[in-house]
Amino acid sequence: MSPASRPPATSAFCLTLVRRQLTLAVRRPVDIGNPLLFFAMVVALFPLGLGPAPDKLADFAPGILWIIALLSSLLSSDTVFRSDFEDGSLEQLLLAPQPLYLSVLAYILAHWLITGALLALVSPLFAVMINLPSAAIPALVCALALGTAVLSLVGGIGAALTVGLKRGGMLISLLILPFYMPVLIFGSAAVRQAALGAPAAPYLAILGAMLCLAIALAPLAIAAGLRISVDA
Repeated sequence: MSPASRPPATSAFCLTLVRRQLTLAVRRPVDIGNPLLFFAMVVALFPLGLGPAPDKLADFAPGILWIIALLSSLLSSDTVFRSDFEDGSLEQLLLAPQPLYLSVLAYILAHWLITGALLALVSPLFAVMINLPSAAIPALVCALALGTAVLSLVGGIGAALTVGLKRGGMLISLLILPFYMPVLIFGSAAVRQAALGAPAAPYLAILGAMLCLAIALAPLAIAAGLRISVDA
């Protein structure tokens, strides 16, 4: 086999996939802006509904921020594989000699970078808007970074199973929302403990364990879901 006809190395192939997905996202700013805009709008609406009392907002801030982050991730999960399915690129990915497990991880990494990572980076600004104590902001950023990665992996399973459906948004919500609940519980608990001055490390460790489990198992489920959807 000549060097020109050899398939690219797996690491180079996965980096190319990540770079491709990020480039496509930059060319479609709506994919990046929608989760951030949704996050900002809902954070701005909560003080109107709960009242402007700083103490009341501070009490609800951990739960508010995490619920909005969960819904923002859910909002974008449907698009992970859809464009590639529609233009036929997904079939080529399934036929590629590289392990589908790692290719799927590359897609999920790109999705997390344009959704979860961005939300974690801008979350301190939104936390200030609803009076979250400054001592809890580092825990918020860490919890969102870990938790949104889990949400992206779990959301990828739903996206893979519904990618062949024209209107899979509602179905994907029904499929994966129950699996989001543990992330929501421990993520908001970590921020709440930090706001009270207690250590948040145990809850962050649980989120880290969830992430390790999701990295090990979710790509296998996503790969199986993609094969089912493409062969259907």
